[in-house]
Amino acid sequence: MGDVFKALADPTRRTILDELTERDGQTLFEIRARLTTRHGLGSSRQAISQHLDVLEAAGLVETRRDGKYKFHYLNTAPLQQITARWLTNRGESA
Repeated sequence: MGDVFKALADPTRRTILDELTERDGQTLFEIRARLTTRHGLGSSRQAISQHLDVLEAAGLVETRRDGKYKFHYLNTAPLQQITARWLTNRGESA
């Protein structure tokens, strides 16, 4: 669970997740282009790749390869597990 909070702590990573929410299944090139044009983030390809690695390690992003392209998909399961845990605990204490 700590990896999820670490991943969400960075504003660029949250913006990447926002972009994947709006348009799932993007390549690194597409994500970088959208971050630049829509949000004015001038991060390098390497920096975005590192952010995606952190998100993938936290389970928030899954990838699929198709030939030479790697597509990134939002995975909300870790967030659902966290909220379910808190909502369940809240219901038990009420």
